[in-house]
Amino acid sequence: MMKIEQYCVGQVQTNCYFAINEKTQEVLVIDPGDSAQLLAEKIKQKGLKPKAVLLTHGHFDHAMAAGELAGMFGVKIYAHEAEKETLEQSGLNASGMIGRRDSYQADVFVKDGEVLQLAGMDLKVLHTPGHTEGGCCFYSVEDKVLFSGDTLFCQSVGRTDFPRGSMSQLIHSIKDKLLPLPDDVKVYPGHMGVTTIGMERRGNPFIS
Repeated sequence: MMKIEQYCVGQVQTNCYFAINEKTQEVLVIDPGDSAQLLAEKIKQKGLKPKAVLLTHGHFDHAMAAGELAGMFGVKIYAHEAEKETLEQSGLNASGMIGRRDSYQADVFVKDGEVLQLAGMDLKVLHTPGHTEGGCCFYSVEDKVLFSGDTLFCQSVGRTDFPRGSMSQLIHSIKDKLLPLPDDVKVYPGHMGVTTIGMERRGNPFIS
């Protein structure tokens, strides 16, 4: 059974999630965009055992603390294979917005449809380009949980005015990959509050 904890980090209030295996206390850290020390303290205080860092995409507000946090615990960083350039190039990862020229790295590049078996949990990779080229969501079939990054929000969708963004591609991704999921799948987005697939299918003005 997966337990989810949410921590709001950084200048643009990004949701970083701990996906915790309640049996083993192993944890996956999803989108640590800032506050590596704070997140590390939470992990230690709770006696959790990190197994990986997962990135839904490469923008600074989701990836900035990934390298530091992964290094502290000796775990690998996972991202979609189409997101390598966005991670590595400051002109694409938007770090210039906060006056930086950052380059981020991932250790493992995953493919659409791949099932990651980590921390005793299975997460399916859903490639959902539009916000970025290699943006993806992580889906637990067993727990009916979707970590949607900046693809799908509560009654909204991700911005597409960044380099290589595309609104038509984003809407296509949501309709093809996310809306076919069951109504009761809980959606944990990169910003703002939790929603469900059913709520978004019925009421999201961008995809109706």
